[in-house]
Amino acid sequence: MTKHSPGRGGRFAALLAAATLFSHAALAVPRCANETDQAIFEVEALKTELMVVATTCKGNAEDRYNDFVRRYQQALVVSNRGIGQYFTRSHGKSGQRQQDIFITELANARSNSARQLGSDYCARNSGLFDEVMSLQGVTDLPAYAATKDLLSSGVTACPGGAAPAPAHSAPAARRSTR
Repeated sequence: MTKHSPGRGGRFAALLAAATLFSHAALAVPRCANETDQAIFEVEALKTELMVVATTCKGNAEDRYNDFVRRYQQALVVSNRGIGQYFTRSHGKSGQRQQDIFITELANARSNSARQLGSDYCARNSGLFDEVMSLQGVTDLPAYAATKDLLSSGVTACPGGAAPAPAHSAPAARRSTR
């Protein structure tokens, strides 16, 4: 039995597999310096997405959003407080202004995503209410929010205090000043 050594093709495939593995690990790096901050930004993004679904899709979506807020009120209060603390810690006296800018940019980004999907948006996203309301409890909300990747559409989690971005990521989108 002869021992087969991988040729150039085999080595290339092994390198490609390793590079793919490492790139997936790099993508999983939190965008914030710590997981607690990342979680509060993800919960805020989920709340904003559900608000956009409610205002865009109408029907019973507004009632479902209100049900979401009532059920997860405790988690939403903690998240809101955490975002306020983050911006105060990161921006000092201008923390509230920076928080307001972030919240506005997040809402605009989620609304823009809805507009881009057009008539598909409601069909694709109204199921979010079913998913979020079927979670076992309030403590499951941050993990669920993390699976939705709602911060990737032009809004940076932990703006001004984020962990360094992976080397392969695209440059940040320009922000217009009005």
